[in-house]
Amino acid sequence: MALDKSLVSSMPAFKNFAVETLEKVLAQARSQRTPKNSHVFEQGGEATTFFLLLHGRVRAYRVTPAGEQVVMRFVGPGEYFGVAPAMSVRTYPANAVAVVDSVALAWPAAVWAALAEEHPALASSMMRTLGEQLQEAQTRIAEMSTQEVERRVANALLRLAAQGGSKQEGGVGFDFPISRQDIAEMTGTTLFTVSRIIAAWESNGLLLTGRQKIVIREPHKLAVLADGA
Repeated sequence: MALDKSLVSSMPAFKNFAVETLEKVLAQARSQRTPKNSHVFEQGGEATTFFLLLHGRVRAYRVTPAGEQVVMRFVGPGEYFGVAPAMSVRTYPANAVAVVDSVALAWPAAVWAALAEEHPALASSMMRTLGEQLQEAQTRIAEMSTQEVERRVANALLRLAAQGGSKQEGGVGFDFPISRQDIAEMTGTTLFTVSRIIAAWESNGLLLTGRQKIVIREPHKLAVLADGA
């Protein structure tokens, strides 16, 4: 079944695409549904496909040789992921798991070179995504190298809010489940430390938490903490 281009034409990934270009790019894709808590792909698996998320949220994480999990990012609608083919990498460097029921566009890796050559707008869009992800990774590395844990946790929450936050009763919440373990794995610290920090912030009225739920009640105050003030 042909994909409805009206569903994706407004996404930043397809910004400034000519109608004909968009139709040709979408003709090479299929729609892939991934249920909550299921893998889209696994670390070390053959990179046969690259994706653009249409709906839902995907958690990308790596498992270190020591068996520790490191959350790389939460992929939101309109973002490319699993882009190993664009970097000439044969295996996926991380796991991708749907944290809610999700739908993505999926292209075979074998068509990437031809698509990129024929449609420079697609290559440019993909490179922009890779650049943004690299910049975020460098920022996080700098944070873990130079910042105390409280600042790292504050920056992680603010970054998540910027990427997938929405106004809710009582503050800014997330449209996907987020746990304290996720925050720990994003900031290079322990669940105990994150739980202690979040409990203190909740007591001070900065956050409201529940089961896999965090609402930022005082974003400006959290930003002050992130800046180290």
